[in-house]
Formats: sequence, C-alpha cells, structure tokens
Amino acid sequence: MDGNGRWAKRRGLPRSAGHSAGARTFKTIARYANKIGIKYMTVYAFSTENWSRPKDEVNNILELFKQYLRDASNFKDENIKVKFIGDFNEPHLDDEILTLIADAEKNSENATGMHLNIALNYGGRQEITDAVKIVAEKVAKKEICANDITEEVIADNLYTSGQPYPDLIIRPSGEYRLSNFLIWQSAYAEFWFSDVLWPDFKPKHLDKAIEDYSMRNRRFGGI
Repeated sequence: MDGNGRWAKRRGLPRSAGHSAGARTFKTIARYANKIGIKYMTVYAFSTENWSRPKDEVNNILELFKQYLRDASNFKDENIKVKFIGDFNEPHLDDEILTLIADAEKNSENATGMHLNIALNYGGRQEITDAVKIVAEKVAKKEICANDITEEVIADNLYTSGQPYPDLIIRPSGEYRLSNFLIWQSAYAEFWFSDVLWPDFKPKHLDKAIEDYSMRNRRFGGI
C-alpha cells in the first residue's frame, strides 16, 4: 500500500489525509478480494523502516490502525480471517494496539473466507532473522540437529508459517522494488507494477493484475 503521501501532496493535502484515503482503499480492496474468491492476501501496512518518518505521521498511521481495529466486526462480518505479521516487541507498539490486534485475530479465527495478513512493523530481513533465531534455539536445546535444517524448517518458523507462498505481488505507485517485503516467500512470485497511487487503486486494477497474471507461464526455474 504505497503512494499515500504523494497522493496527498498532489492535492495540496496533509500526508495524514493520504493515509486516511489509503485506509479506505484497503477496506475496499480487502472486501473485493474476498468477494472474488482470493484465498490469501497480504498487505504491507507499516514497515520496520517507517519508524524513521516524522513522529506526527507515525502517530497518525497508528491511530488509523486503532480506529479500524476497534470495530472488530470489520473482519468477522466479512468472513475474513485476519492475522498480523511483524515484530511486536517494538516498544512503540503500545498495549492498546497489541490488545486490539489480539482481539481482531481472536474474533475472526473461525472465519472461512479469505486469510488476510496485515504486515505491521514488518521487515523481510527481520522475519528471516527471527526464524533463524528460533531454529538456533531448537538446535541449542537439541530438539533438532544442525544437519536437519532445511528450507522447510526455516519456512515453518516464518511469520507466515502454514500458509502458501504468494503467487502474485502487486506494487502500486510507480515503484519497482520489493522494499523488504516477503523476501523469502516471494522467490518465485510473479510481479505486477502499476503507476496508480494506492488511494486511487480500484477493484478494476486488481482485476487487471489478476488477468495479466493468468496469462503468464510460471516455470519455477524449469523450462
């Protein structure tokens, strides 16, 4: 979800207005994705690098999260199962937001629709680092041997453990990079780039991305 600040700047609005517009787009796209039968979707909401932004902007983003999470029915009523992925030991994530996250996950745990991952205080490198630490602890406790470590063992200790790898990664706003997003999981994902800023991203753009993806021949390193 990228381009909120630029969207606001082009309209002479504060960056907070862009983030509010981006939050509305998130709701629209999540509902639409669930409606058309997408099984798993991960949105990059806030990265580990985003803490370097101005304090007022960060506080505004976190308050938007809280406002959305206070209405836990957002997920339950849409039959969407939500999971937050990221490093939640960050001291800037206060008890209120951590409680709201836990409640949202609990309230949607029996949903049978789309699995929605919300990446909050997320970094792909940090995710891999955390997984390696867990595996290292298991080796130290002699629960597994070093020779038993495989790609599957690492994957089983990622934030997205138990979920399939992404088929398609969509990057709006005219940027052409991963930005530390799902580094491990995206090894063979297809990419779709768009110049559309996130607040202007519509269901029709998602449809176009899926249509383009459906025409590709995925070889996974083969012929």
